[in-house]
Amino acid sequence: MTRLPGERLDRRRGAERTDLADAIAPDALPVGVLALQGDVLEHARALAAVGLRPVAVRTPDQLAAVHGLVLPGGESTAIARALERSGLSGPLTARIADGLPVLGTCAGLILLSDELTGDDERLARPRGLAVRTERNAYGSQTASFDVRFAVSGIAGGPMEASFIRAPRIDAVLDPSVEVLATVDGHAVAVRQGSIIAMSFHPEVAGDHRLHALLADDIRRRAGR
Repeated sequence: MTRLPGERLDRRRGAERTDLADAIAPDALPVGVLALQGDVLEHARALAAVGLRPVAVRTPDQLAAVHGLVLPGGESTAIARALERSGLSGPLTARIADGLPVLGTCAGLILLSDELTGDDERLARPRGLAVRTERNAYGSQTASFDVRFAVSGIAGGPMEASFIRAPRIDAVLDPSVEVLATVDGHAVAVRQGSIIAMSFHPEVAGDHRLHALLADDIRRRAGR
């Protein structure tokens, strides 16, 4: 495992950016990116790259119209408060409980976790993923790092990922949770039913394979 502290793996992103509208098929399924705070644009690009139509979700009506949802990285407390203000908190909790395909990165993992450690447990969130997570477990912004590791069930070699003020999964609470990847003996990517969640940011390095897993689930449920 090679860590690259202080060196972002996304240096090539600028050269790869294209107009999203040019990359989306007319019949692509609409999939939301929660757009209240956090890394929205790169997730939208990742969804387009795997053949989905990204939709910014800021209201309950927008949430009701999508076949799946990405909960991006950002500041989990700020996102949780914005969910309440926007009226999305209740509808999002209900749709996740009803089996909405969801991918959560970093703060998204925190919001999906059934349990958080210490005082963070008081954070209002939709939940749905049977893990216990510790916020900022990998340190502050200056302790961010990049790493390459294998992800179970994903072909194509190791995944490049960025850990930025990253949470860590301290415990898996149900045997239905599949651990997809570990770093230093801790789970950093998991899957349970329709939920895929991870500590890191695959979209920063431009690796779309986890978004492709989400796309496969969405298409299967839609009969595509």
